[in-house]
Amino acid sequence: MTKFRGCIDIHAGQVKQIVGGTLTQDDVDSHNDTTTENFVSTKPSSYYAQLYKQHNITGCHVIKLGSNQANDDAAKEACLAWPNALQVGGGITASNALLWLDQYKARQVIVTSWLFTDEQFDWEKLAKISELVGKSRLIVDLSCREVPSDSSEKKWVVAINKWQTLTQSVLSAEFLARVSKYCSEFLIHAADVEGLCNGIDEALVRKLGEWCPAGFEGNIVYAGGAKSVQDLETVDQLSEGKVDLTYGSALDIFGGSLVKFEDVSDWNKAHSS
Repeated sequence: MTKFRGCIDIHAGQVKQIVGGTLTQDDVDSHNDTTTENFVSTKPSSYYAQLYKQHNITGCHVIKLGSNQANDDAAKEACLAWPNALQVGGGITASNALLWLDQYKARQVIVTSWLFTDEQFDWEKLAKISELVGKSRLIVDLSCREVPSDSSEKKWVVAINKWQTLTQSVLSAEFLARVSKYCSEFLIHAADVEGLCNGIDEALVRKLGEWCPAGFEGNIVYAGGAKSVQDLETVDQLSEGKVDLTYGSALDIFGGSLVKFEDVSDWNKAHSS
C-alpha cells in the first residue's frame, strides 16, 4: 500500500521548495542564481522533523541542495530533532556517511552523484559504501529525466549534479535489480516535473511498479509533481502499492494551497497495517 513520505529540502540553509529543473548552480555562490523558489520557510528544519515525528510520518528525507555550510547545519538540526529516524542526502560520500549516521543521528544516508565517475555508474563505489554503512542504512537516489527514445517505450536516465547532468544509466528492471543488492531503498525524483505541481509522471510511476525488485515493495519513493491527495490513490493503483509518494510545493506546510498535511497524514493512518 502506497504511503505518504515527508521531505525537508534545504537550500542556502533554509527549508525551501524549488522548481527542480532550475537548480543549475551551487548555493555557495548566490550571485546570478536562477533557481526558482516556490516557498522559503521562516521555520527551522527541526520544526518539520518534529512535525513528522508528531504524526508518525516515517521514512522522511532531508535533502541538502548545495554545498553551503548552512545546509549541513540545518540538516544536522533536523536529524538531531528526531534522532535515528530521518534519511539525509546531498553530498554524501564514503568519507562522511558514517559521520551523518553515527554523530548526527540520521537513520540512513542517501547517495547520488558520488556514485558516478564520468557519468558512468561506479559499481565499486556502490559496493564500498554499502559495505561501509551496511545495506540497511543505504539509500540510492536514482532521480531521472525523460529522454527521447527510438521505440514506443518511454526512457528515463539518471540525472546527477542537481539534475543537470544526464548519465549513461537508464532506468530498467535489470538496473534496479542490480542496484537493490546493495541498498535498502530508492529515492526517485522525476526532475522534469519536480516543483511544478502539474501532476505526477504517471508513466514513470507505472514503470517503477513494474520494475520493482522482489522484496523492494514499499521501498521506492517517488517525488515530483504531486498536486492532490488523490495522487496517493493514483500512485497506489499505478504501482500496485509498491511505490510511496512525497509532496513538496503543493503541500500547505510548504506554502501550497492544493494539499493539506492533515489529509496526507490521515491517509497513512487509514492505511497503516
